[in-house]
Amino acid sequence: MASESDRTAPDTRSPSRPLADRVEELLATGGPLPIVAAGDPVLRRGAEPYDGQLGPALLARFVEALRLTMHAAPGVGLAAPQVGVGLRIAVIEDPAPVPEEVGAVRGRVPQPFRVLVNPSYEAVGSDRAAFFEGCLSVPGWQAVVARPARVRLTALDEHGRAVDEEFTGWPARIVQHETDHLDGMLYLDRAELRSLSSNEAMALRWSQPTPERAAAALGFALPD
Repeated sequence: MASESDRTAPDTRSPSRPLADRVEELLATGGPLPIVAAGDPVLRRGAEPYDGQLGPALLARFVEALRLTMHAAPGVGLAAPQVGVGLRIAVIEDPAPVPEEVGAVRGRVPQPFRVLVNPSYEAVGSDRAAFFEGCLSVPGWQAVVARPARVRLTALDEHGRAVDEEFTGWPARIVQHETDHLDGMLYLDRAELRSLSSNEAMALRWSQPTPERAAAALGFALPD
């Protein structure tokens, strides 16, 4: 989940500069892009809908840079605002390298690489699931977030083709997390803050498949 601490992003976020110019400048740095941390206003503004601002060739280069950055972090999703670009674009991919017991309880199954352009989601049904969740823009910490267990995602892919699909389990969590970024929301806005734990505390105390033990010890309620 950690990014290189000594990488400094170029100042690409001035709203007066064309988005294409800002993306070109970012890509000129080469390698993984610097990830923006919580406290930067770009993470708190609703991202601009994508409507061809980058053009097909530049969009393809930007998507590949997001993919490279997500892999290097490492993470299972990355939204454009997390690299300082306020466009409604996100990428997700999850090889699900977890023990079978964890994968079964959390509904975590491998997800192929996907590009989500202008995504939105809605809950399907009333079931909710609560698990620890982290974010590349909030490095070093995790907290329990209760989210809808099933969602319907509508979006476009990188070629402009319509996406209309239901996700359950951990893939539904990833979709919600990344789409929230495009609405200026961090997972902490939805989290049970009494559950907030450092990565070290998570590894030592709360690495069980479900957060029941953490809830009992830290004094917070889980959804029914």
